[in-house]
Amino acid sequence: MNGSAMPGRRNFLKTLAGSAALLGMGASPLELLAKQDIEKLTILHTNDVHSRIDPFPDNDPKYAGLGGTARRAALIKKIRAEEKNVLLLDSGDSFQGTPYFNMYGGELEFKLMSDMGYDASTIGNHDFDNGMDGLVKQLPNANFSLLCSNYDFSDTPLNNHTQPYKLFEKGGIRIGVFGIGIELQGLVDKKLYGNTVYNDPLSKARYYSHFLKEEKKCDLVICLSHLGYQYKEQKISDEIFAGESEHIDLILGGHTHTFLDEPVHFKNKNGKEILVAQVGWAGIKLGRIDYYFEKNSKKKDAVGTSLKISRKSSAI
Repeated sequence: MNGSAMPGRRNFLKTLAGSAALLGMGASPLELLAKQDIEKLTILHTNDVHSRIDPFPDNDPKYAGLGGTARRAALIKKIRAEEKNVLLLDSGDSFQGTPYFNMYGGELEFKLMSDMGYDASTIGNHDFDNGMDGLVKQLPNANFSLLCSNYDFSDTPLNNHTQPYKLFEKGGIRIGVFGIGIELQGLVDKKLYGNTVYNDPLSKARYYSHFLKEEKKCDLVICLSHLGYQYKEQKISDEIFAGESEHIDLILGGHTHTFLDEPVHFKNKNGKEILVAQVGWAGIKLGRIDYYFEKNSKKKDAVGTSLKISRKSSAI
């Protein structure tokens, strides 16, 4: 199954463009959406920030002057001022990569994410780098939910500190978000994740996505995945995950540090569209996906991109 870049606008979004005459009559874009009886939801997302608090230096050979949490915060604040329905999500590996983690053990990362108003994150393999006790110690600094459905933490210090899913309501749109983690054995030292039990991600995803879509009646089901986008070998990835899913609308990925300029669309097990997005690593980019829902039918369409974090993006 091959994915392809997501078209900029499709289906009923073209109807919006066809109604552009209203703009000539003095209608604002928000008034245009209202006239079309459409609700807009903006999903912002990051992954694998890896304790990159400061921008890359100006002499960095690859990412000169890019990134930085202050700039990301400014961009998020700007978008929230423009949009009424915003959800901010992360796909894991907030920890490890700079001296900030060595010195503060994740405290600064979680405090800054909380200040930016993150709604939820999943757990990446590097989030275990100070052990389970180290992660638990930092949880009071996280004013957002840690979601993971396929790690069983019952016999670990993390027991009762995470949840498999969370529901959000934005502008009458019900969103279900759940998390999926990568297999830790062979990737993380056993002493760091202790008695954590890894459960099959596909079976857990099928269960929770069905539960969220059919029982909780979610209009949008999002998976925060730290499986990785794709691999040469037959290892579970977001690419495989998408094709085997049935009720997931959007996979926000991590782990492989894959820079996707916009979400890629795949066909799920039932031939329906599912989007996969990932924005590299180090907080260089902020992902943005705007969903448009017809209020009565709840039919939806989306347009997505990745926004570069730079001096220009924060000079607002």
